[in-house]
Amino acid sequence: MSVILGIDIGGSGIKGAPVDTATGKLLEERHRVPTPEGAHPDAVKDVVAELARHFGVGGPIGVTFPGIVQHGRTLSAANVDKDWIGLDADALFTQATGQDVHLINDADAAGLAEARFGAGAGVNGTVLVLTFGTGIGSALIHNGVLVPNTELGHLWLRDKEAEGWASDRARERDDLNWKQWSKRVSTYLQHLELLFSPDLFIIGGGVSKKADKWQEHIKLERSRLMPAQLLNDAGIVGAAMMAQGDGTQVQANGGEEKKSTVSKAAPKATPKTVSKADRKK
Repeated sequence: MSVILGIDIGGSGIKGAPVDTATGKLLEERHRVPTPEGAHPDAVKDVVAELARHFGVGGPIGVTFPGIVQHGRTLSAANVDKDWIGLDADALFTQATGQDVHLINDADAAGLAEARFGAGAGVNGTVLVLTFGTGIGSALIHNGVLVPNTELGHLWLRDKEAEGWASDRARERDDLNWKQWSKRVSTYLQHLELLFSPDLFIIGGGVSKKADKWQEHIKLERSRLMPAQLLNDAGIVGAAMMAQGDGTQVQANGGEEKKSTVSKAAPKATPKTVSKADRKK
């Protein structure tokens, strides 16, 4: 069993837990600290260090970030302080914790976790994980390999960004019922079908807990759709996977495979991450 601390930085809270990366299970109850107002790097750094001390798990730490992450640097800051832009956040957190930190985009982390341990387990081909909340996060995974930082919520659709029209925040803002919101989401997903032809859509974020209210109203041309299964644990699990993988293929779970639209003759894909050495080049 490999135990890695995963930490998920969100707009309202920063939460973490030790993860068994062989099973995707949390080994202790999540510990959550409110995100400091303004989410300045120095303040967030202190919370990450606090969580590391709280659990006392040695070895590498995986940390998610709500923005673009490339070679350990944070390149966007939509809902956090602008000082994150261009910052070597890997180095910031590594110095703060005294442990080797591996940073990953929050939606990418959720996608890795869902593809390996959740709704996408056993599915080869193209899996597109979308998180509907304040915006729309995305993770594109092909045959187990993550294509990072897709940011598909920022696609333009009907003369506006998709997340401004089809996110869960947009549903609340425009006072839409679930059927009305599902019509918008269907339009968005059909557009993504034309671009990527995914074998499976996985719908995460807060709406995944209410799939019975919207799932039957989603209309797709050819792709399958499933609600996410890991819910609030996905970011923590994916962060730990990023830290544990370090450029290697994640070991097979050995669990029962879920039904897939892909031929079962194909080898089972397991999510891989990019090594920290490559990310620093």
